[in-house]
This record gives sequence, C-alpha cells and structure tokens, in this order.
Amino acid sequence: MANKVVVVGAFDTKGAEYKFLIDLIQSQGIQVITVNTGVMASTDLFPVNVEANAVAAAGGSDLDSLRKANDRGQAITVMSQGVAKVIKELYDKEKFDGIIGMGGTAGTNVVTSAMQFLPYGLPKICISTVASGDVSPYVGISDIIMIPSLTDIAGINPLSMSILSNAVGALTGMLNAPAAEASTAKRTVAASMFGNTTPCIDACRKALNEKGYEVLVFHATGTGGKTMEKLVEEGVVQGVLDITTTEWADTLCGGVFDAGPTRLDAAGKAGVPHLISPGCIDMCNFGHIDTIPAHYKDRLFYKWNPQVTLMRTTPEENRKIGEIFAEKANKAKGKVAFIIPLQGYSMLDSRNGKNEAQVFWNPDADRAFIEGLTSKLRSNIKVELVDANINDPKFSARAVEMFLELMEE
Repeated sequence: MANKVVVVGAFDTKGAEYKFLIDLIQSQGIQVITVNTGVMASTDLFPVNVEANAVAAAGGSDLDSLRKANDRGQAITVMSQGVAKVIKELYDKEKFDGIIGMGGTAGTNVVTSAMQFLPYGLPKICISTVASGDVSPYVGISDIIMIPSLTDIAGINPLSMSILSNAVGALTGMLNAPAAEASTAKRTVAASMFGNTTPCIDACRKALNEKGYEVLVFHATGTGGKTMEKLVEEGVVQGVLDITTTEWADTLCGGVFDAGPTRLDAAGKAGVPHLISPGCIDMCNFGHIDTIPAHYKDRLFYKWNPQVTLMRTTPEENRKIGEIFAEKANKAKGKVAFIIPLQGYSMLDSRNGKNEAQVFWNPDADRAFIEGLTSKLRSNIKVELVDANINDPKFSARAVEMFLELMEE
C-alpha cells in the first residue's frame, strides 16, 4: 500500500511552490492529501482535499468574517487553531504516514500548529524562512524537522528547487526507513539528566538495563522536562527516576531552561512511581554572559561553554525550591520518595579528590533545600539522605535500589 502524506499550507499565495512540492512527492509513488490554510483563495493548480473554509470553521470562525476583518493576526490565530483540529481528525481517520508544509513567519506558525500534536516518530517537515533562528515557538516539544528555505518562499528558482527536492528526499527517506523493533524490556522508565549529573544517570541507566528496564533519558533543558512530563501523561513510561530537577531553578530565577510550573506534576497525577532528587538545582542557566539580567550582576557565575552561563542559586532560592517540591509530592496519587546527596547536587557543587571545594560548593544552600522540603512534606513520604555527591557510585547505587523498591510496591 502506498504511503499517504499530508501537504498543508497557504495555497492562495504559495500555489506554484506547493505544486512543485506535490509533484515531487507524487513522483515517488506517494499519495498526497492536501489541506489549504490560505484565507484569501484556493488554487486550481492541483486538487485540494480540505479547503480553508473547513479550517476556519474548526478555528471558530469563517472565511468571510476573516476577510472582512482584514486582521492578519486574527486570521493566523484562527487558522492555526483550526488546522490543528483538522489535522488531528484527519490523522484519526486516515492514519497518514507523514506531513510536510512551508511558509514564512505566519505560514510556519500555521503549518507547525498542524504538526505539534501528532505522534512522535511520524515524519514532520516544515521548510521555513525562520528555520535558522529560535524555532522553539514553532517546534515546541514535538519532533518537527525544520529546514531553512534560504530564500523567501516566493517563486521557483534553482535554489528553491534544490531545497524543496532535498526536503522531499528527507521525507521519502523517513517513510522508507525500516521500522524500529519494539523493546523487549518489561517496563519503560524516564530519567532526567544534565551534563553535571551524567555520571550518575549513566550508572543508573546501566543498572536498570541489566534489570530488564528500558530507560528513556531526557536532557533537563526545559523542552526535555516538558517532553518527559508529556510522555508520562500519555502512559508511555511506568516510572520516573527524576534525578535532575534543575529546570525548577530556571523557573524560579528566570533562566533559559524553564520547563514551566507543571514540572513534577505528571507522575503524581498518573500515579506512577516517582523518585526525586535535587540534581543541579544549585544552578540556574543563562545564555552568553551578556544576556544575564542586570539584577543578577553580583551573583556567582560559571562559564559552562560559550553559550551557557551558570549562576549559583542561593539558600533562599533553594529553600523555596524545596517547598515547591514538597507541594508537588504531597499531591501525588502514586508512590513518591526523595533521595538527597549530602555532598553536593552536581559536579560543580562538590569537593574533589583533594577535598578542594568546587566553584558551586555551598553546604548552606544545599541544606536550605532540605529544610524547605521537610518543612512542607507529608510525614509518610520517605526522604533518604546519602552521604555522597550526586555523581558518586554510592549515590547512584542507592538511587537504583530505592527506585526498584518503588516500582515493586
């Protein structure tokens, strides 16, 4: 059976460009389903399966109203909301195999709105004029592939032909790639990691793999935490080894790796076992040193790489994080516990082999987290203190033991 691909976008202003794209796709023997999001008109260059009026209706309006209002922002909002619903319904009905679209800033917003909530692993490609910039508003926590259009999407020329051909090649390659074999692990668990907790998570992952568990490791960069929470909500994982909770430091202090106020919620709501540790809450993440807010100018910083600057959190901030963690854990429907390393929460918050303090070593700040946590936590939630740094094998071994105990319960 031939693969089916959805082609979505503004066919009123980009008709010729979409015809070229569609012809390329169909030349590969792929069936195309077209969805028009152009407010002003349609196209007669190729058949359209879902017209813009259906998209506008799904977004709570109609084309006549959008045209009369002549408000581009409103139109983009309506069509973005509408196309997300239309594509979701189309996927439920057709179970198509991939989706592709293109656009400038507005078109990219609409096209990616259609893609963000489709299943992980389904090929999603957006050719965009903004693909070389910050694409987080368009990609979110999805697995959309953004391809820079280089030129504006305005006409077919040798350069645009090359870019569109490459995009179709990428799409075709993904459609023809062998399906991944299903895991034989008895359970799948999620784990959170950062560069500063890598030794710990590597040891935990190896130990859990040996016990027959599949471990999905998420980089605690904001989107990583959000993605992990979403997969927990969707029932993909059966337990969470939340060693690296640094994203809450960014949420509290305004850092760039903010995962939002719902971080730590999903496991509790789903009732899955949740082991929590304050990994890397000793640091808040910013970009280049020049991007740090002026009110933090007198704080302690560490240049992790040219684009990442770390700021040491204070006792007051750590105490607040502890209180927040307690509030989250108190609401949990399932088993939850805390494991806390008394010799530091990261590589930088540690002492080396010569007992020399590293740059973020601050026992008072670490102790403040424990005080904040225990002051608010339900008495029946276990808190275990381990006299080791978070990356010490002693800590990772005990973390695995505690996590397995929660899973068995």
